[in-house]
Amino acid sequence: MANEAGSSSSNPAPCVIEEEVGEEFLYGAESGWVEALTSCDHLPSLCSDLAHIPPPDTACCECENPKENWLCLCCKNVFCSRFVNKHMLQHYQQSNHSLALSYSDLSVWCFSCDAYLDAQLIQELRPVHEVAYILKFGEAPPFR
Repeated sequence: MANEAGSSSSNPAPCVIEEEVGEEFLYGAESGWVEALTSCDHLPSLCSDLAHIPPPDTACCECENPKENWLCLCCKNVFCSRFVNKHMLQHYQQSNHSLALSYSDLSVWCFSCDAYLDAQLIQELRPVHEVAYILKFGEAPPFR
């Protein structure tokens, strides 16, 4: 039974998790992987000077939390995540500033679209992603 099909246990078959959606397959859908949007109607609200942003270790301006923080891409204030005290979410709800960059993984989230945005493909986001990457890692990001 251990060798029913004549296959060796040292060479297991590759496991690919797929979820069929219509005629498309979303690889990794079972793992929670999502595809980031490549456009967003809220990009006009971006701050005009995103070449100068606070460093990734900047504390939340509300509670001084030093980790899990987000940069508002509309006003450049730093707030903590929903996993801390939800100050970024509260900021969005009070100001309607939709766009934020996570200092943890450098992802960009649009609260109004309720989706991640592809910061490497959306030209308006590419400069702030690059600056944040350099501030965090000390070198330019490897763009795809």
